[in-house]
Amino acid sequence: MPATFQKHCDIYQGYNFKKDVQTPVGFLTELKIGDVTLKADQTCKDPMAPETDLAVVTVLSGVLWELGVTDGLYFSGQISVFNKQQIKQLAYKDLSKVDVSYNFSIYEYDPLEKKYFKCLLPTDKALDGLLEKRGGDLNIDTSDDASTEVQSPENYAFQIGVKPQPLAQTITVATSFSVKIVKAWGLKVEK
Repeated sequence: MPATFQKHCDIYQGYNFKKDVQTPVGFLTELKIGDVTLKADQTCKDPMAPETDLAVVTVLSGVLWELGVTDGLYFSGQISVFNKQQIKQLAYKDLSKVDVSYNFSIYEYDPLEKKYFKCLLPTDKALDGLLEKRGGDLNIDTSDDASTEVQSPENYAFQIGVKPQPLAQTITVATSFSVKIVKAWGLKVEK
Protein backbone atom coordinates (compact mmCIF):
# COMPACT_ATOMS: atom_id res chain seq x y z
CA MET A 1 0.00 0.00 0.00
CA PRO A 2 1.53 3.35 -1.00
CA ALA A 3 2.21 5.92 1.71
CA THR A 4 -0.35 8.66 2.25
CA PHE A 5 -0.30 11.67 4.56
CA GLN A 6 -3.71 11.87 6.19
CA LYS A 7 -4.29 13.74 9.41
CA HIS A 8 -7.54 14.23 11.30
CA CYS A 9 -7.23 17.51 13.18
CA ASP A 10 -9.06 18.49 16.37
CA ILE A 11 -11.27 21.51 15.63
CA TYR A 12 -11.99 22.11 19.32
CA GLN A 13 -8.28 22.06 20.23
CA GLY A 14 -7.57 24.37 17.26
CA TYR A 15 -9.95 27.01 18.62
CA ASN A 16 -9.45 26.31 22.34
CA PHE A 17 -5.83 25.26 22.71
CA LYS A 18 -5.08 23.46 25.99
CA LYS A 19 -1.50 22.52 26.88
CA ASP A 20 -2.59 19.26 28.50
CA VAL A 21 -4.33 18.00 25.32
CA GLN A 22 -2.04 16.56 22.64
CA THR A 23 -4.24 16.06 19.59
CA PRO A 24 -3.24 17.10 16.03
CA VAL A 25 -4.27 20.60 14.90
CA GLY A 26 -3.86 22.48 11.66
CA PHE A 27 -4.46 25.83 10.04
CA LEU A 28 -4.58 27.46 6.63
CA THR A 29 -2.81 30.74 7.35
CA GLU A 30 -3.07 32.25 3.84
CA LEU A 31 -5.48 31.55 1.00
CA LYS A 32 -5.92 33.44 -2.25
CA ILE A 33 -8.19 32.10 -5.00
CA GLY A 34 -8.04 33.99 -8.28
CA ASP A 35 -8.26 37.67 -7.31
CA VAL A 36 -9.92 37.00 -3.93
CA THR A 37 -7.74 36.95 -0.81
CA LEU A 38 -9.50 35.39 2.15
CA LYS A 39 -8.91 37.07 5.50
CA ALA A 40 -6.85 35.53 8.28
CA ASP A 41 -9.59 36.73 10.64
CA GLN A 42 -9.67 33.95 13.24
CA THR A 43 -7.20 34.13 16.12
CA CYS A 44 -5.91 30.84 17.51
CA LYS A 45 -2.92 29.82 19.61
CA ASP A 46 0.31 28.59 18.02
CA PRO A 47 0.73 25.02 19.39
CA MET A 48 4.53 25.41 19.40
CA ALA A 49 4.32 28.70 21.33
CA PRO A 50 0.89 28.76 23.06
CA GLU A 51 1.41 32.28 24.43
CA THR A 52 1.52 33.52 20.80
CA ASP A 53 -1.58 34.32 18.77
CA LEU A 54 -1.80 32.98 15.23
CA ALA A 55 -4.07 34.63 12.65
CA VAL A 56 -5.66 31.94 10.48
CA VAL A 57 -8.03 31.66 7.54
CA THR A 58 -9.18 28.15 8.42
CA VAL A 59 -9.02 25.93 11.50
CA LEU A 60 -8.56 22.52 9.91
CA SER A 61 -10.43 19.30 10.64
CA GLY A 62 -8.42 17.27 8.16
CA VAL A 63 -5.76 17.16 5.45
CA LEU A 64 -4.94 14.52 2.85
CA TRP A 65 -2.04 14.18 0.41
CA GLU A 66 -1.14 10.95 -1.36
CA LEU A 67 2.50 12.20 -1.46
CA GLY A 68 2.77 12.12 -5.27
CA VAL A 69 4.43 15.00 -7.10
CA THR A 70 1.23 15.72 -9.04
CA ASP A 71 -1.27 14.65 -6.35
CA GLY A 72 -3.64 17.22 -4.95
CA LEU A 73 -3.76 18.48 -1.39
CA TYR A 74 -7.19 18.30 0.26
CA PHE A 75 -8.18 20.41 3.25
CA SER A 76 -11.35 20.55 5.33
CA GLY A 77 -12.00 22.88 8.21
CA GLN A 78 -13.91 25.86 9.55
CA ILE A 79 -13.97 29.40 8.13
CA SER A 80 -15.43 32.70 9.33
CA VAL A 81 -18.68 34.28 8.18
CA PHE A 82 -16.79 36.77 5.96
CA ASN A 83 -14.75 34.04 4.28
CA LYS A 84 -17.85 31.88 3.82
CA GLN A 85 -19.48 34.78 1.97
CA GLN A 86 -16.39 35.16 -0.25
CA ILE A 87 -16.32 31.44 -1.09
CA LYS A 88 -20.05 31.40 -1.91
CA GLN A 89 -19.56 34.42 -4.20
CA LEU A 90 -16.75 32.59 -6.02
CA ALA A 91 -18.98 29.54 -6.46
CA TYR A 92 -21.85 31.61 -7.86
CA LYS A 93 -19.86 33.47 -10.49
CA ASP A 94 -17.96 32.13 -13.46
CA LEU A 95 -14.59 31.41 -11.90
CA SER A 96 -12.15 31.71 -14.78
CA LYS A 97 -9.10 32.36 -12.57
CA VAL A 98 -8.52 29.15 -10.65
CA ASP A 99 -5.00 29.97 -9.39
CA VAL A 100 -4.56 29.32 -5.68
CA SER A 101 -1.81 30.62 -3.41
CA TYR A 102 -1.86 29.24 0.11
CA ASN A 103 0.11 28.52 3.24
CA PHE A 104 -0.60 26.06 6.02
CA SER A 105 0.82 24.25 9.04
CA ILE A 106 -0.26 20.91 10.47
CA TYR A 107 0.90 20.18 14.02
CA GLU A 108 1.32 16.90 15.85
CA TYR A 109 2.53 16.16 19.37
CA ASP A 110 5.85 14.33 19.86
CA PRO A 111 5.52 12.32 23.12
CA LEU A 112 9.29 11.73 23.29
CA GLU A 113 10.15 15.44 23.05
CA LYS A 114 6.97 16.41 24.93
CA LYS A 115 6.14 19.23 22.52
CA TYR A 116 4.30 19.96 19.31
CA PHE A 117 6.06 20.00 15.93
CA LYS A 118 4.97 20.87 12.39
CA CYS A 119 4.33 17.59 10.58
CA LEU A 120 3.29 19.08 7.21
CA LEU A 121 4.11 22.51 5.81
CA PRO A 122 5.41 24.24 2.66
CA THR A 123 9.21 24.11 2.82
CA ASP A 124 10.13 27.64 1.73
CA LYS A 125 7.11 29.78 0.96
CA ALA A 126 3.41 29.68 0.16
CA LEU A 127 2.46 27.09 -2.46
CA ASP A 128 1.01 27.89 -5.87
CA GLY A 129 -1.71 25.60 -7.12
CA LEU A 130 -4.90 25.33 -9.12
CA LEU A 131 -8.38 24.51 -7.86
CA GLU A 132 -9.02 20.86 -8.58
CA LYS A 133 -11.81 20.01 -10.99
CA ARG A 134 -14.15 17.11 -10.43
CA GLY A 135 -15.92 16.67 -13.71
CA GLY A 136 -17.18 20.16 -14.54
CA ASP A 137 -17.19 21.38 -10.93
CA LEU A 138 -14.39 23.00 -8.96
CA ASN A 139 -13.49 21.26 -5.71
CA ILE A 140 -14.32 24.04 -3.27
CA ASP A 141 -17.37 24.38 -1.06
CA THR A 142 -18.66 25.74 2.22
CA SER A 143 -21.73 24.92 4.27
CA ASP A 144 -24.78 27.16 4.40
CA ASP A 145 -25.32 26.24 8.06
CA ALA A 146 -23.13 27.35 10.94
CA SER A 147 -21.08 24.69 12.70
CA THR A 148 -22.23 23.46 16.09
CA GLU A 149 -18.87 21.98 17.19
CA VAL A 150 -17.50 25.42 18.12
CA GLN A 151 -20.30 27.99 18.20
CA SER A 152 -18.34 31.16 18.89
CA PRO A 153 -16.95 32.66 16.82
CA GLU A 154 -19.55 31.69 14.24
CA ASN A 155 -17.90 29.42 11.68
CA TYR A 156 -18.77 27.25 8.70
CA ALA A 157 -17.50 23.95 7.33
CA PHE A 158 -15.22 24.41 4.32
CA GLN A 159 -13.33 22.11 1.97
CA ILE A 160 -10.93 22.62 -0.93
CA GLY A 161 -8.84 20.47 -3.25
CA VAL A 162 -5.71 21.99 -4.83
CA LYS A 163 -3.54 20.53 -7.61
CA PRO A 164 0.02 21.83 -8.11
CA GLN A 165 0.90 24.50 -10.66
CA PRO A 166 3.50 23.35 -13.24
CA LEU A 167 6.29 24.52 -10.93
CA ALA A 168 8.85 22.68 -8.80
CA GLN A 169 7.80 23.25 -5.19
CA THR A 170 8.49 21.36 -1.97
CA ILE A 171 6.62 20.31 1.14
CA THR A 172 8.20 19.18 4.41
CA VAL A 173 6.74 16.05 6.01
CA ALA A 174 7.81 15.16 9.56
CA THR A 175 7.13 12.14 11.75
CA SER A 176 8.67 13.61 14.89
CA PHE A 177 10.28 16.78 16.18
CA SER A 178 13.58 15.83 14.49
CA VAL A 179 12.72 13.32 11.71
CA LYS A 180 11.79 15.22 8.53
CA ILE A 181 11.80 14.70 4.78
CA VAL A 182 11.30 17.17 1.94
CA LYS A 183 9.01 15.96 -0.86
CA ALA A 184 8.46 17.48 -4.30
CA TRP A 185 5.05 18.95 -5.16
CA GLY A 186 4.54 19.96 -8.80
CA LEU A 187 6.65 19.42 -11.90
CA LYS A 188 8.30 22.30 -13.70
CA VAL A 189 7.25 22.54 -17.35
CA GLU A 190 9.63 24.26 -19.76
CA LYS A 191 8.08 26.87 -22.04
